[in-house]
Amino acid sequence: MRIDCITIFPEMFAPMEQSIMGRAQSKGILQFNTVFLRDFAVNDYGQVDDVPYGGEPGMVLRPEPLAQAIRSTGVKEDGGKVIYMTADGTPLTHQIAADLSKEEHLVIVCGHYKGIDDRIRQSEVDMEISIGDFVVSGGELTDSFAQGLLGWPVYTRPEVFEGKKVPEVLLSGHHKNISEWRKQESLKRTEERRPDILEKFKLNAKFGDK
Repeated sequence: MRIDCITIFPEMFAPMEQSIMGRAQSKGILQFNTVFLRDFAVNDYGQVDDVPYGGEPGMVLRPEPLAQAIRSTGVKEDGGKVIYMTADGTPLTHQIAADLSKEEHLVIVCGHYKGIDDRIRQSEVDMEISIGDFVVSGGELTDSFAQGLLGWPVYTRPEVFEGKKVPEVLLSGHHKNISEWRKQESLKRTEERRPDILEKFKLNAKFGDK
């Protein structure tokens, strides 16, 4: 198996050279590589992130460096899978791990910061996996909408990437409409991916548990 991990902190993966994982690599069972995202930066300063459209705090990884980094691994040509590690992904289970262990090539995207531009999630990512449940900070979504729902899609520059444009509402400057869009997207994503969380959210909202 070959695993390529796209990250801005490759030094964090030094333990992969030790113990069981190190022995697996020395025996040729596993090939583990880190792909330094800044090698695909949009300028000479090593920039790979930018502010999100819509005015919320935090930074989002730009689509251009990520797309180039993913494609540089040849994972699509190999018939492998691209996995994005994210708090709003499918919870990791033994069965998922067992299924992935049968793959010959995996690319793992480490999002960091506020996450990655949603256009990359749509075009390049095959699976989104979470290692546990995390409460997503609601930003502009106050009161009950800040409690436990999955996050909404985030976008950053450029406005148009490979023909895909940022949602118009995020370019409008209309804060109320942006907040409502985020709320609806958060509810939609939670309903699609984690209906169990949505049911708990509805119960909390009904009984005023904040």
